Amino acid sequence: MMKHLRPAILMIVIMTVITGLAYPMAITGIAQMVFPHQANGSLIQRNGKVIGSALIGQNFASDKYFHGRPSATTETDPKDPSKTIPVPYAADNSTGSNLGPTAKALVDRVKGDAATLAAQNPGTPVPVDLVTSSASGLDPDITPAGALFQVPRVAKARGLAEERVRQLVQSQITDRLAGVLGEPHVNVLELNLALDALGH
Repeated sequence: MMKHLRPAILMIVIMTVITGLAYPMAITGIAQMVFPHQANGSLIQRNGKVIGSALIGQNFASDKYFHGRPSATTETDPKDPSKTIPVPYAADNSTGSNLGPTAKALVDRVKGDAATLAAQNPGTPVPVDLVTSSASGLDPDITPAGALFQVPRVAKARGLAEERVRQLVQSQITDRLAGVLGEPHVNVLELNLALDALGH
């Protein structure tokens, strides 16, 4: 019996070392050498302090900032552990809402958000990404249309000319990778940092 068990145990140990230790360490080492910024979480710093990641959205609520997509993430209610409460962009609990397109709660929320946005910028169609959450609930990017839609509100709140804010948005648009992959997008945190750099 040991004659059959010994090779099986040896194979488990060898494969564990290769796939559980050697391979992950090699890939991590290569990533640290070739893509150190991305390998360490694409962290964004200001004045030497980490303030976020280019990969995870943040909840900007002030009119002086551009807002990201709605986030459906939740956390345990500190008052009642048997319930959850909405906590936008909770990176430790990435999730979508799991509501279907005909769910009343989703329809009511989207209608309410769309009405609020339409009142802020009358006569301009509301971009769909400003009223729909992503599957992860952590999307850090919005479409160029989503950013440009918010220009009048941000410009007014900061006392800036709309054209200046519009030019800032245009400068922050990331195009498709190699002109083919993905869609043009704007990273909300990076846009808001550039906005703060204007000094208003």
